Order: sequence, then structure tokens, then C-alpha cells
Amino acid sequence: MIAVLLTASPAVAEQSTADPVRVMPLGDSITQGGSIGGYRLDLGTKLRAAGRSVDFVGSLSDGPSSMPDRNHEGHPGWTIAQVDANVVNWLRTYTPRTILLHIGTNDMYGSDPAGAPRRLSALVDKITAQSPSAEVFVSTIIPIRFADATVRNYNAAIVPLLRAKAAAGKRVHVVDMYPAVPISDLPDGIHPNAAGYSKMAAVWFNALSAVPGSIGDPAPPQPGGPCTATPVVTGTWNGGFQGEVTVANPAASAISGWTVRFTLPGGHVVTQIWNGVASGSVTVTNVSYNGTISPGGSTTFGFIASGSGAPAIGTATCSSP
Repeated sequence: MIAVLLTASPAVAEQSTADPVRVMPLGDSITQGGSIGGYRLDLGTKLRAAGRSVDFVGSLSDGPSSMPDRNHEGHPGWTIAQVDANVVNWLRTYTPRTILLHIGTNDMYGSDPAGAPRRLSALVDKITAQSPSAEVFVSTIIPIRFADATVRNYNAAIVPLLRAKAAAGKRVHVVDMYPAVPISDLPDGIHPNAAGYSKMAAVWFNALSAVPGSIGDPAPPQPGGPCTATPVVTGTWNGGFQGEVTVANPAASAISGWTVRFTLPGGHVVTQIWNGVASGSVTVTNVSYNGTISPGGSTTFGFIASGSGAPAIGTATCSSP
């Protein structure tokens, strides 16, 4: 169940529509997500698959080396007050268009859990005062095995406070995260496993998708068609790998010329290519002798990429004039 409250629509944050939408994951260790990247891993994947151009921002960088975007403001062990003491500087530095706030877990077993809703309310007021055009998504916190009643009381108290801010015209959206993650997905009773983080990612994605502008607009379909591109890693070594992409024409008529676009999530760069011409990050067009593909036919191009991350090729798209 996801509760998303839409506010009125004042001017949006100052950001060119051509730029990726800056999204700040904000909170404690549940936002940081340990070595697996938390919910940020699957959320980034969902956003890219939906054609959204998003840039996670923050002073920290964590997650697997193959994770394309690792930035965030998830500080392990931090309370609401600690985030409150630093948030203005982060907002000034990174100017996020959208903020994902999951905070309060460490307050639940601190000295004053009853005061946590008031502290959260003050934190959200500080965020909206500093960044009034940002979309601020505030979630209820996920369960804690040994403090479930305290968590439930906190969640019940913050929802009406946040709804009141939205009703007053602030760009605050309530996301009900608590039901999404069962206790069985919390190995230590506090932090989700990969399955739990994936469920969190789905809730965030659905909430973001319901608020126009919070993650930009879907990328327009590539012109032309109907070619397809299928990439594969064909060899690896320390510091690089070799890849091959098959460009196929499933249509009933020939195509003349093709363009393939893909990413290298591990941070690699293409250093050599054959049977194609590479530009940007990464766009490949045909050479003179393999641009025409007959119905049901295919051609291939290959490349060598250098870098220290895990060898990987992102989803490839193909278009033809």
C-alpha cells in the first residue's frame, strides 16, 4: 500500500530539462544499504528501464562497483537530529530536485523516541524552507523486530503531520513504506536483505512515478527501427573486457544504416572498436560495409573497454533511419 499526497504545483527546482533529475536518497544506514547498495540499486535499475534520466546525489558513495550511480546521503547510525544539523549544507551543495527521506530508525531505540515525530516535522520544515521547489518524499520507516510498537507509534504520528504540510502547499509526499518489508526480510531485525531492499525500491519507484516531474519525463522512443541490439561480454581480464553486439533486422524489409546505444555500468570506457564507429557514452553507428541489413539478417561489431569496475554492458537499443 502506498500513500502519495500531491501538492499544488509552484515553480519547480531550477534544473534544465536536458539534465538528469537530481535525486537525493537521504537517511541512515537503511539508505546507505551496505555493500549491496540498498534500495538504491534496484531503484536505479527501475528508473533506467523506465527511460528516466536521474542522477543520485550526495556526499557519500557506496554499493557494488558495477552499480552505475552510487551517490547518496545515507549515514549509518544517524538520528533525525544529526541529519537536521547537516541537511542545509547538503541541499545547498547538491540542489536536489527530489528527496527520498527515510529516517527515524535510530531514534526508536534512543533516549526520546516519543519526541521523534516532532523532530522529523522540524527536519521536513527545514528541508522545504531551504528547497521549496523540491519534491520531498517522506516515508514511514520499516519495521524493527524488537521495537515494533514504537515504530508503529512513530509512523502513526508522522503521517498527519506530513499531510498537514502537503495541505498547506508544501511539496511533501507521504510514502507508506512500513507494510512493504516483512520482518522475515530483516536478518538482524533492522536492516533489509536484498529482497527487502528490492521491495523498498518498488515502493519508492511507484511513489515517484505518481508525481509528475519528480523523476523527469520518460525518454522519447528512439526514431526509426525496427532493428534490435544484443550485447554480450566475450572476454575479461584485469582492467578491461571485450564485448560484442549483434545488430539484427527482424522486419520484412531491409534497413539501411543503424545506430546502437548502450552504457558501460562498471565505469569502463571504449578504447577500441571494429565494424562500427563509436562516439559519446556509448553510441555506435555502422560503417560503410555493414549498414544495410536484409530482412531477418544481422551483423556484429566488437569493442574493447578499459576500467577497474566489473565487466558489464547495459541494455542496448537500436534505431535505423
